[in-house]
Amino acid sequence: MTEPSLFAGSAEPLAARMRPRTLDGFLGQEHLLGPGKALGELIRKGDVGSCILWGPPGSGKTTLAKIIANYTERHFEPFSAVTEGVARVREIIKQAEERLKYEGRGTILFCDEIHRFNRAQQDAFLPWVENGIVTLIGATTENPSFELTGALLSRCTVYVLEPLRDEEIRTIVEKGAVETGRGKREGGRVLTDAAIDVIARYAHGDARQGLNAVEHVLNEGYSSPFPLPLSPEAVIALLEKPLPIYDKSGDEHYNLISALHKAVRGSDVEGALYWLARMLAGGEDPLYLARRIVRIAVEDIGLADPRALTVALAAKDAYHFLGTPEGELALAEAVIYLATAPKSNKVYEAFGRASAAAEEHPAEPVPLHIRNAPTKLMDDLGYGAGYQYAHAHDNAYAPQEYLPEALRGARWYEPTEFGYEKTVKERMEWWEKLKKEAGTEKKE
Repeated sequence: MTEPSLFAGSAEPLAARMRPRTLDGFLGQEHLLGPGKALGELIRKGDVGSCILWGPPGSGKTTLAKIIANYTERHFEPFSAVTEGVARVREIIKQAEERLKYEGRGTILFCDEIHRFNRAQQDAFLPWVENGIVTLIGATTENPSFELTGALLSRCTVYVLEPLRDEEIRTIVEKGAVETGRGKREGGRVLTDAAIDVIARYAHGDARQGLNAVEHVLNEGYSSPFPLPLSPEAVIALLEKPLPIYDKSGDEHYNLISALHKAVRGSDVEGALYWLARMLAGGEDPLYLARRIVRIAVEDIGLADPRALTVALAAKDAYHFLGTPEGELALAEAVIYLATAPKSNKVYEAFGRASAAAEEHPAEPVPLHIRNAPTKLMDDLGYGAGYQYAHAHDNAYAPQEYLPEALRGARWYEPTEFGYEKTVKERMEWWEKLKKEAGTEKKE
């Protein structure tokens, strides 16, 4: 016979029941709330102004906003930018004005998912934040620098929340199991220590996900065929496969692709493979990754190993031909090749300098001797006069100028001593020597 459902006594989810109401009960974010830290001290003094809480899901943004309201003795007014609009903001402002006038009590307007508001909607907060009618606390999972207006940011302090550490999630999960009333059975516990570790890892630093997971496991565990106490394997089966945290259009997308690029640039094979695997497991388009791998080949390896570009393009073609999952191995091969290749960004730098020169000198005339002369008029005007055909000279090299007069002597590409670029450097120095010798002979 199974035990009564966990929900029989309360319809409120475990994550909501477990929400701490004081700083002492709040786990994590020591860099903001620890002894001597600014936000923690401001909360204890009841002197928190308008702010933006930026952090991943389940890091405690809503909980922290409610704690701030408790410590400052202000009315807490929750608001969601997903389901409500500016009209509702005006209602809240009117109520806040009356509350301040007749009760002398301030209002915290907590705007969840504030990045969902467009710029005009965000600007609607400005006058009320400035005159102190409300204290705005905005919560966002997206980078405020990109998603919020400069005017709003200038009036708010941004606090960055981090994902909770595994040990903090583990503590929360253990407390959650006790709170459900089902974490123990006659003669022992329902969850082994190893099973709790699995739930903590499943949460990916998200307290809400951890509590939802323990709630689900304990509800299903009693009626499942798995013996008690539940093993790690049973927990995994009950939870099914957790998806990696990844948003293909959000801030984490850019964080992960940056990590992949920098790991390859830093010649860290294991790091590069891990971030590649993370993005693929999260559902990233493999051809997007293939394009970035090609970019890495030309930006960070360049002519230190010209084969890098060939390998990267071959990996792209292989994936296109094979598809998932077989083609993903070609991307992994390319990532390993690029990570272990000699590195040079000199092509990248040279093209940047040449582009800057083209912007600075957009209308320099092509030297006459390297112009084409397909008509008699052009020939009469001196087009092509004095041009030296390289193949008619020893070593297929003719010491002549190819840049406009204003840019003569420019050196944008400076090859390194690494890989094939060392050969390129020697060749360029040899041509430069021939050019100088030819110039000396002309002077004599």
